[in-house]
Amino acid sequence: MSTEIPAPGPEAMERPASCTDLFLTFTTLALQGFGGVLPVVQRELCERRRWLTKEQFLETLALGQVLPGPNVCNVSLMVGDRFFGTRGAFAALAGMMSVPLVLVLALTALYAQFAANEVVAGALRGMGAVAAGLIVGTAFKLAATLRRNAMGLAACLLLGAATFGMVALLHWPLVWVLLALGPLACGYAAWRLHREERKPA
Repeated sequence: MSTEIPAPGPEAMERPASCTDLFLTFTTLALQGFGGVLPVVQRELCERRRWLTKEQFLETLALGQVLPGPNVCNVSLMVGDRFFGTRGAFAALAGMMSVPLVLVLALTALYAQFAANEVVAGALRGMGAVAAGLIVGTAFKLAATLRRNAMGLAACLLLGAATFGMVALLHWPLVWVLLALGPLACGYAAWRLHREERKPA
């Protein structure tokens, strides 16, 4: 993992005070993330604590999506590593996992006693709508960064629509969608950046 570096950013960005700060922050985030922690992470890291810009968060999330494992755990590892190297990565991941692990084990034992109850089953199904709304809301918040994306807004929208079609309409497995569109997006972005570099000043 990388060495300890300051958080970059065009404006006056902040950074965590210590690994303990990372641990406590991600513990708080994990405890807020009922139905999906990703929207909470984006708001906390970008808007409240200003550890990352929206562009940095989107880049980190994109990498976390294509790596094996839960994307939020991958994000916590990368954010911790950005500021304090390996120590920070483990501190952030421990914060994301420790208390929720205890709660999930307790709730699993409780759910086993009431799983057949129709009221409990219906309530849990209702949380699906809340989780979907959180994800859609976060997508709209981060969409503004696409205007500054290396590929350009039109290409971003086209790739987003293609991804939606493959996943939601064609029901392709996510791994095939990533293998199909990921290299295409990376290659096009690299070509655009190379072309911009070669333009005369």
